[in-house]
Amino acid sequence: MIELISTQPAWFWLCLGGLLLIGELLGTGGYLLWSGIAAVLVGIITLALPSLGWEWQGLLFAIFTVVSALLWRKWLSGRQNTKADNVNQISHKLIGVKARLLTDTEEGFSRVRLADGSWRVYSDIPLSVETEVVVIAVDGITLKVKPSLGGNSPEQDDQ
Repeated sequence: MIELISTQPAWFWLCLGGLLLIGELLGTGGYLLWSGIAAVLVGIITLALPSLGWEWQGLLFAIFTVVSALLWRKWLSGRQNTKADNVNQISHKLIGVKARLLTDTEEGFSRVRLADGSWRVYSDIPLSVETEVVVIAVDGITLKVKPSLGGNSPEQDDQ
Protein backbone atom coordinates (compact mmCIF):
# COMPACT_ATOMS: atom_id res chain seq x y z
CA MET A 1 0.00 0.00 0.00
CA ILE A 2 2.79 2.42 0.91
CA GLU A 3 4.57 1.54 -2.34
CA LEU A 4 1.45 2.44 -4.32
CA ILE A 5 1.12 5.79 -2.54
CA SER A 6 4.79 6.59 -3.07
CA THR A 7 4.67 5.72 -6.79
CA GLN A 8 1.43 7.64 -7.50
CA PRO A 9 1.10 10.49 -4.97
CA ALA A 10 -1.34 12.46 -7.15
CA TRP A 11 -3.97 9.74 -6.76
CA PHE A 12 -3.39 9.69 -3.02
CA TRP A 13 -4.10 13.42 -2.75
CA LEU A 14 -7.12 13.23 -5.05
CA CYS A 15 -8.57 10.30 -3.08
CA LEU A 16 -7.86 12.01 0.25
CA GLY A 17 -9.53 15.18 -1.04
CA GLY A 18 -12.53 13.18 -2.21
CA LEU A 19 -12.85 11.42 1.14
CA LEU A 20 -12.62 14.70 3.02
CA LEU A 21 -15.27 16.27 0.79
CA ILE A 22 -17.53 13.24 1.26
CA GLY A 23 -16.99 13.59 5.00
CA GLU A 24 -18.05 17.22 4.68
CA LEU A 25 -21.28 16.12 3.02
CA LEU A 26 -22.04 14.05 6.11
CA GLY A 27 -22.44 17.28 8.04
CA THR A 28 -19.26 18.51 9.70
CA GLY A 29 -20.22 22.15 9.27
CA GLY A 30 -17.38 23.28 7.01
CA TYR A 31 -14.44 21.81 8.90
CA LEU A 32 -13.42 19.28 6.26
CA LEU A 33 -14.30 21.39 3.22
CA TRP A 34 -11.11 23.43 3.17
CA SER A 35 -8.83 20.47 3.82
CA GLY A 36 -10.59 18.54 1.06
CA ILE A 37 -10.18 21.37 -1.41
CA ALA A 38 -6.50 21.74 -0.42
CA ALA A 39 -5.91 17.99 -0.95
CA VAL A 40 -7.52 18.12 -4.41
CA LEU A 41 -5.36 21.13 -5.33
CA VAL A 42 -2.20 19.33 -4.20
CA GLY A 43 -3.31 16.30 -6.26
CA ILE A 44 -3.72 18.45 -9.38
CA ILE A 45 -0.33 20.11 -8.81
CA THR A 46 1.27 16.69 -8.27
CA LEU A 47 -0.24 15.48 -11.57
CA ALA A 48 1.28 18.51 -13.31
CA LEU A 49 4.63 18.23 -11.49
CA PRO A 50 5.26 14.52 -10.81
CA SER A 51 8.79 15.15 -9.53
CA LEU A 52 7.48 17.19 -6.56
CA GLY A 53 8.72 15.57 -3.34
CA TRP A 54 6.45 14.47 -0.50
CA GLU A 55 7.84 17.22 1.75
CA TRP A 56 6.67 19.90 -0.68
CA GLN A 57 3.34 18.17 -1.14
CA GLY A 58 2.71 18.17 2.60
CA LEU A 59 3.79 21.80 2.88
CA LEU A 60 1.49 22.82 0.01
CA PHE A 61 -1.38 20.93 1.63
CA ALA A 62 -0.86 22.78 4.93
CA ILE A 63 -0.53 26.18 3.23
CA PHE A 64 -3.61 25.67 1.03
CA THR A 65 -5.69 24.53 4.02
CA VAL A 66 -4.75 27.56 6.14
CA VAL A 67 -5.07 30.07 3.29
CA SER A 68 -8.46 28.77 2.16
CA ALA A 69 -9.80 28.78 5.75
CA LEU A 70 -8.55 32.35 6.30
CA LEU A 71 -10.07 33.55 3.03
CA TRP A 72 -13.38 31.94 3.96
CA ARG A 73 -13.31 33.61 7.38
CA LYS A 74 -12.56 36.99 5.81
CA TRP A 75 -15.42 36.56 3.36
CA LEU A 76 -17.82 35.60 6.17
CA SER A 77 -16.85 38.59 8.31
CA GLY A 78 -17.54 40.92 5.38
CA ARG A 79 -21.07 39.60 4.88
CA GLN A 80 -23.91 41.56 6.38
CA ASN A 81 -26.48 39.80 8.54
CA THR A 82 -29.30 38.42 6.49
CA LYS A 83 -32.91 38.28 7.54
CA ALA A 84 -32.46 34.55 8.03
CA ASP A 85 -30.21 35.40 10.98
CA ASN A 86 -33.24 36.86 12.80
CA VAL A 87 -35.48 33.81 12.47
CA ASN A 88 -36.33 33.85 16.17
CA GLN A 89 -36.99 37.60 16.21
CA ILE A 90 -39.96 37.88 13.88
CA SER A 91 -41.26 40.99 15.65
CA HIS A 92 -38.21 42.90 14.36
CA LYS A 93 -39.64 42.58 10.85
CA LEU A 94 -42.35 45.02 11.98
CA ILE A 95 -39.90 47.94 12.11
CA GLY A 96 -40.97 50.44 9.47
CA VAL A 97 -44.57 49.16 9.27
CA LYS A 98 -47.33 51.78 9.40
CA ALA A 99 -50.58 51.34 11.31
CA ARG A 100 -53.40 53.39 12.89
CA LEU A 101 -53.93 53.70 16.64
CA LEU A 102 -57.04 51.94 17.95
CA THR A 103 -57.27 54.19 21.05
CA ASP A 104 -55.82 57.43 22.37
CA THR A 105 -52.49 57.01 24.12
CA GLU A 106 -52.71 56.76 27.90
CA GLU A 107 -49.40 57.35 29.65
CA GLY A 108 -47.79 56.74 26.26
CA PHE A 109 -49.43 53.34 25.60
CA SER A 110 -52.04 52.37 23.04
CA ARG A 111 -52.78 49.51 20.63
CA VAL A 112 -52.61 48.96 16.85
CA ARG A 113 -53.92 46.18 14.66
CA LEU A 114 -51.33 44.45 12.50
CA ALA A 115 -52.25 41.45 10.36
CA ASP A 116 -54.57 39.34 12.50
CA GLY A 117 -53.41 40.57 15.90
CA SER A 118 -53.43 43.57 18.18
CA TRP A 119 -50.10 44.95 19.41
CA ARG A 120 -49.30 47.15 22.39
CA VAL A 121 -47.49 50.31 21.34
CA TYR A 122 -45.66 53.08 23.15
CA SER A 123 -45.14 56.67 22.01
CA ASP A 124 -43.10 59.42 23.70
CA ILE A 125 -45.71 62.00 22.70
CA PRO A 126 -49.51 61.88 23.24
CA LEU A 127 -51.39 60.71 20.15
CA SER A 128 -55.10 60.45 19.36
CA VAL A 129 -57.13 57.57 17.98
CA GLU A 130 -56.71 56.87 14.22
CA THR A 131 -53.29 58.60 14.13
CA GLU A 132 -51.07 56.88 11.58
CA VAL A 133 -47.88 55.72 13.27
CA VAL A 134 -44.74 53.95 12.12
CA VAL A 135 -42.93 51.31 14.17
CA ILE A 136 -39.39 52.46 15.00
CA ALA A 137 -38.28 49.83 17.55
CA VAL A 138 -39.34 46.65 19.31
CA ASP A 139 -39.02 46.15 23.07
CA GLY A 140 -40.22 42.68 23.98
CA ILE A 141 -43.90 42.60 23.01
CA THR A 142 -44.25 46.39 22.89
CA LEU A 143 -43.71 48.31 19.67
CA LYS A 144 -42.23 51.80 19.97
CA VAL A 145 -43.91 54.14 17.47
CA LYS A 146 -43.81 57.70 16.25
CA PRO A 147 -46.31 59.60 14.14
CA SER A 148 -46.00 58.91 10.45
CA LEU A 149 -45.23 61.85 8.19
CA GLY A 150 -48.45 61.22 6.28
CA GLY A 151 -50.55 60.67 9.41
CA ASN A 152 -52.78 63.15 11.27
CA SER A 153 -51.07 63.59 14.62
CA PRO A 154 -52.29 66.24 17.11
CA GLU A 155 -49.28 68.42 16.28
CA GLN A 156 -50.34 68.59 12.65
CA ASP A 157 -53.95 69.48 13.59
CA ASP A 158 -52.73 72.57 15.53
CA GLN A 159 -50.88 73.99 12.53
